[in-house]
This record gives sequence, C-alpha cells and structure tokens, in this order.
Amino acid sequence: MYMTRSQFEHIAAQLRQKVLKISTQFFSSRDDAEDAAQETMEQLWRYCEHIDTDRNIEALAVRVAKNCCVSLYRRQQHLVATADVDTLALSHQEPSASPQQQLEAKDTQRMLNEALDLLNPRERQLFDMRAIMGLSPDEIASQTGIPKPSITAMVSAARKKVFTELIKRINQ
Repeated sequence: MYMTRSQFEHIAAQLRQKVLKISTQFFSSRDDAEDAAQETMEQLWRYCEHIDTDRNIEALAVRVAKNCCVSLYRRQQHLVATADVDTLALSHQEPSASPQQQLEAKDTQRMLNEALDLLNPRERQLFDMRAIMGLSPDEIASQTGIPKPSITAMVSAARKKVFTELIKRINQ
C-alpha cells in the first residue's frame, strides 16, 4: 500500500525537523540548511504517493536529505568556481580592477539582476529583506505579518529560483 498525500501531510512537520537537523549538521549556514531541507521536503512531497507505507519513511527522508545537501553543495561550488563571488554579494568593484575584471563583474551583476527580476514581487521583497537588508525571519515576520515558517519557505524558494537561473545563465 502506498502513502497518500494526507498521510504525508500528517507526518511532514516531524520529517521536516529531522531533515533540517541533518541539513544543519551538513551546512554552517542556516539559510543553506533551510534550502536543503525545503528541497528535501519538496522531493518527498512530489513522490509521496509512490512510497510504500511499510517502508521506514524517516530513513528515506534522511537519505534524501543527505543527497539534497550534497547536490546543493556541488551547485554552490560550481557557482563559486564560475562567478565573481564579490559581485554576487552585491559589493562594489575595486577601482584598481582590470578592465577584464570590471567587464566580468558587470556581466555577473547583469545576470544576477535578470535572475532577481524573475521573482514575483512578494518573493523579491522577502528575498531583499533577508539577503540585502540582513533581517532575520523573526524581524521579517514582525514587519510583514507573514508567519515565520512561510517566510523561511518563501525565501528558500526564491533563493533556489535565483540560484538555478544563475547557474543556467552561467552555463550558456
């Protein structure tokens, strides 16, 4: 017998805590851990109707979480290897940078801006509040009235969209 969406929803919060713990042990960044946990939960949700109820769902969730952590880490390493990290962090280019470095920085900034433009207004607002302004999920929740778990999920999804788009553009 296979799991239903309703059965999955019943255990999702418990599973999320478990996969977040795994992700937190893997990443030093809370945002990266949240991204990996979110991706894990998305994958489990997508395939939950194909999971045998006799199978240990927690063991499966741990395995998927570990795979998501490794995949996210590899994508990050690829991005770091192919992009100017200072530009991605929205810092300013040194005036003494070579023309080649300035051109690469402008090109990377353009790609980042194009990726950010793909976010809907709410995603962009939350992304900016978290990534640019450095606000915590609690601070964002108090300013927007959006529940903290929703903020975490929405920022994670926005970061994933931007990251995926950057990877796509870099590989073109």
